Order: sequence, then structure tokens, then C-alpha cells
Amino acid sequence: MTAPRRVAVVGGGIIGLATAFRAQHRFPDAAVTVFEKEPEVGRHQSGNNSGVLHCGLYYKPGSLKAKLAVTGIRGMIAFCQEHSIRHEVCGKLVVAVTKDEVPRLEELYKRGTANGLQGLQWLGPEQMREIEPNVAGVAAVRVPEEGIADYKAVCRALAGMVREVRTGTRVTGLRRDGLEWRIETPMGERSADLLINCAGLYCDRVAEMAGVPRDTRIVPFRGEYFQLREQSRGLVKHLIYPVPDPAFPFLGVHFTRMIQGGVECGPNAVLAFAREGYRKSVIRPAELFDAISYPGLWAFLRRYPSMTWYELRRSFSRSLFVESLQRLVPAVQETDLAPGGAGVRAQALTVAGDLVQDFDFRFQPGAIHVLNAPSPGATASLAIADEILERVRDVS
Repeated sequence: MTAPRRVAVVGGGIIGLATAFRAQHRFPDAAVTVFEKEPEVGRHQSGNNSGVLHCGLYYKPGSLKAKLAVTGIRGMIAFCQEHSIRHEVCGKLVVAVTKDEVPRLEELYKRGTANGLQGLQWLGPEQMREIEPNVAGVAAVRVPEEGIADYKAVCRALAGMVREVRTGTRVTGLRRDGLEWRIETPMGERSADLLINCAGLYCDRVAEMAGVPRDTRIVPFRGEYFQLREQSRGLVKHLIYPVPDPAFPFLGVHFTRMIQGGVECGPNAVLAFAREGYRKSVIRPAELFDAISYPGLWAFLRRYPSMTWYELRRSFSRSLFVESLQRLVPAVQETDLAPGGAGVRAQALTVAGDLVQDFDFRFQPGAIHVLNAPSPGATASLAIADEILERVRDVS
């Protein structure tokens, strides 16, 4: 594809904004426009995540996630430094609570080394507790490159450097007209010769407008958090994560220091009844039907019945939530917890019930669709943007 003259980015989250920002540098003569349905940018995944800077410990070597996490965290830290955005490279412990988790922790250490992480340390119980005095476990890996950042501030900074960000502008239709895309909005029609879909929770719907079959579908999973009360925050000094259970498709509950202060505990993972269902009471019947009518969701539930039931119970039981937290930090009690926030993960799910693990891009003439970019999407957003723009040549 020759250099585009007009670039349209659908979605004003951190990946859409990063892509528009990078596109202005890649194509300096192009008019770049971001279309965001909300009245401000970064309202959903970008503004409701835990704020962690992920550096690539978990991801399969050679995967796009591994590549972009490693380059992405360094780019994000540099961006925060350049624009005076709050961030802290405080490090993380990944803890094997029992001996049977040690082989999985060893595998994570190997993955991190293969992915190019720097300064990884294998710690025994005494070394662990020098860093986190209240942690339980038999071994840990210290990941010194990880940290926390203010991703809302990153979104605001990016938006301020993109020449045209049209907030409050929902894309209602897309159609191909010769070599152009026609973009329909309530405020009228715009055209572009390069369309980039970064619509997050609605990326599959936007792709469908453009004619891409929904062979995978976004199924929203809500992650619910508590926070440690002020008098209990000393229980956690850095980031504390468990060793992921291979039978469980998410990372498990963990402790995260927050850039604005405080310590977040969680999340669990339950089906949200709306794509923006940050509370149990938020139900959008059409979106709920879209999820429960999808065979992939039922295949997923059949594969993980005990985990699904446990996550649902834990969503309604503070005592079960505390039990999960006590595996890592036994001193935590129910009285230490205050209600926290929630986020909704835009997770692509195949019809066979598999969670799409890697970033997923789809291509059409003049269009690139980002159909799966969960964690480490925020950390790697600038690197993802560079990857998207490298692939513009594939959509000619």
C-alpha cells in the first residue's frame, strides 16, 4: 500500500491513540483521525486496568505477545519519562506457594530468560521475605523490570498529540467504496484510505461492519477487585503474583501497588452481562444474548466447570476472596479489605472454547483489525502501534 492520505482509527483507548500517534510520524502528510464513542478517551480497558507494566515473563517465547511486551515496556517507560507521567519500576515477585508449583515457576524463569528479560532472580524463602516480609511460599522469581504506570495519563498525553480526536463519535457503519472506506457516524460520513480498528470491547462488531466474519468473538469477563485499607497497606511493598495454574486460563488473584497510592487485590474472573458491565447489576440483554448464544462460551464452560463455579462463588463471597489472597499473604484478613473497582477484559474466544492467547490482527484491503489485545496491551501499546503500521503493506 502506498502511504495513505487519510487514516481512520476506530477506538480511543490506549492502543488506538498510540496507533494514531505513531501514524502521524510514519505518514507525516496524512490526515489521522480517531473516532471514540465516549465523551473522553481511555474510558474502558485503558482506564480500568491495574496499571501494571508487564515485561513478558508469562508469554511463550517467539509469540507476538512476548516480542511486544519486552520492547513495549521499555518504550512505555521512556514515554512516561519524556512526558512526566507517573510511573515506578518497583519490581514483582512471582511466588510458588507449594512445592508442586516449583516446576511451573522454573518454566516461567526459563520463558523470561528466553524472552530477554533482564535481572531475573531465583529466590528462596528467606530471600523472598527480605523483599516482601509477609509473603508465603517456598520459592519466588523476582522480576525487577516490572512496575506500575498511570495509563489514564498516558491516554491523555497521546490524545493531546493526535491532531484530530473525535470524542462522542460512534461509528455506526463501514463500507468499502472503490479504494476508500466510508465511515458512518451520527455526525455524518467520513472517508479514509486506511482503516485501523482498535475498538477493544467492540472490535469484533466493528470488524463485522467491515465484512469480517466473527469466527472468534469477544466475550467480556469482569475482574473485580478489593483494596487494602490504609492501615493494612504495609502488608505489601511491591507486586505479588501467584504461579499461574495451567488448568486456569487467567493469572489468578494478586496484589498490585497502585500508582495513585494504595494496594489493589484481585481480580477474579466472571462473565459480565454487558460488554461494559463493570457492576453485577449492569445487564444489556442483546449483549448478554450475544455471549450466551455463542457455542464457544459453552465449550469454555464445559472445559472449566469447577473453575467457573468457584469464580462465581468468590464473586459473591468476601471470605472466599480472602482465602485466595491468604495463599500469598497469610496475614490478610477480611477486615483489611475495602471495596475496589472492576475492569472488563475484551477476551477473544474461539468457537471451540479456546481463549485466544496471542495478539490477533486481521487484514482486509485498506484495513487492519486488532481483534485480541488483552494484557499486556496497555504496556505494549506503543510497540503494538508500530507492529500495526509495519503491516500496512499487507493490506494493499
